Amino acid sequence: MIILGINETSHDASISLIKDGEILFAGHAERYSKQKNDWYINDSLVKDALSYGSPDAIAYYEKPLLKASRLFVKGGAGDWKPRFNIDGLPRKSFGHHYSHASAGYYTSTFNDAVIVVLDAMGEYNTSTIWVGEGNKIALKYKQNYPVSFGLFYSAFTQLIGLMPNQEEYIMMGMAAYGDYKKYYRKVDGYFPNHNKQKYNFHKGITDWGLIESEQDKFDIAAAVQFVYEQRLNEFMHMAYSITGKDNLVFMGGCALNSSANTLLWNIFSDVWIMPNPGDSGSSLGAAAALYGKHLEWSNPYLGYDLGGEYPVNEIVRELSENKIAAVACGRAEFGPRALGNRSILADPRDPEIKNKVNLIKKRELFRPFAPVVMEEHASKWFDINFISPYMQYAVKCLKPDIIPSVVHADGTSRVQTVNKDQHPGLYKVLEQWLYLTGVPVLLNTSLNIKGQPLINDEKDIQEWESHYQHKIIS
Repeated sequence: MIILGINETSHDASISLIKDGEILFAGHAERYSKQKNDWYINDSLVKDALSYGSPDAIAYYEKPLLKASRLFVKGGAGDWKPRFNIDGLPRKSFGHHYSHASAGYYTSTFNDAVIVVLDAMGEYNTSTIWVGEGNKIALKYKQNYPVSFGLFYSAFTQLIGLMPNQEEYIMMGMAAYGDYKKYYRKVDGYFPNHNKQKYNFHKGITDWGLIESEQDKFDIAAAVQFVYEQRLNEFMHMAYSITGKDNLVFMGGCALNSSANTLLWNIFSDVWIMPNPGDSGSSLGAAAALYGKHLEWSNPYLGYDLGGEYPVNEIVRELSENKIAAVACGRAEFGPRALGNRSILADPRDPEIKNKVNLIKKRELFRPFAPVVMEEHASKWFDINFISPYMQYAVKCLKPDIIPSVVHADGTSRVQTVNKDQHPGLYKVLEQWLYLTGVPVLLNTSLNIKGQPLINDEKDIQEWESHYQHKIIS
């Protein structure tokens, strides 16, 4: 049976298509409409998805009427009416947090795990704990709106002048430049424990007062990150205590906080975070929920297909001559982070490369970049004893003097590890780079301009090269 999973009426709409456990396609609406964080499905995305097969059923990522009741009873902004449908096909809706849990558990290798979902909100749920055993998922704990990890973080994102539900990752990066102690007590008062908050953060921070300087913003970000990590640590210990499970599946938008995610390895023996843990990943979660069994997960390269073989030699030549190589090849990544197929790669040894790439992407110069490293060399360059193929953990860099452009202000790096099976082409690039330079590391960032979706198709490549006069290797 072919199942079409749908996520819309929330930031970053998406479609996924599975057949008997095989993931045929998964893509983001914004990559086709060119509208960042597009809430709705579009015809181009649908056409691409259905080219892989005609569905027998539709699975939707949340329960629209339940969401409508929360909007009516509790208030808040948002849409609850899905627009996309295919007449004549059976359609089933699943709970928002259940779709998150299914996306994580059914793409994992675990047959026995605790599943934690933390986000801004679903229909009512904001924090849930589940147990996955075999092919069954059962709810063990829930916290409802308005107490919310995600709303707490997003409200402070807005307070310091960033866009909530979009630029939380920028605040996470800002935290490294701040002193958490300056505002710790004040921020902690807003979120004193994991099930108590000062007020409904959906309405924003309403009683902070004047923020006088840019450094104040950095100090607030540092305090928010510190408090978030404390509350996350408490919640994850509770999840372990309730379930006794050593394997963790972590999902929801909060699972994108790579600085905090590293703490999870202090509690659990093994951790799986699907590389698209936020709402857009729930189109795959809904399809998996309807299938009811583990999927055949191999990699996140599931979107639009540019075709072609990975241009290893051209990339290495460009890196050697110009230190920066823009790459678009094969299928687009499903998730918010470019992992080699829609990437800007660069020489991390040059301390000026960070600023050069930030200028290309029109980003703030303080923004950090991630390193991609050959898996077998990762522990020699970073304080890491687990694989990190999807840039989900920030760890200490052991050789910051050699690769300064992928080290953040706090001495950490958000590492992507690569082996021959995960991405043979990117691995060969790193292998040649190691031979030429003695360094098995490159800078890897998404191929886009700040505020715009990642490059997706041939038209995007042409427009990029025409507008920015910068070659893309494809």
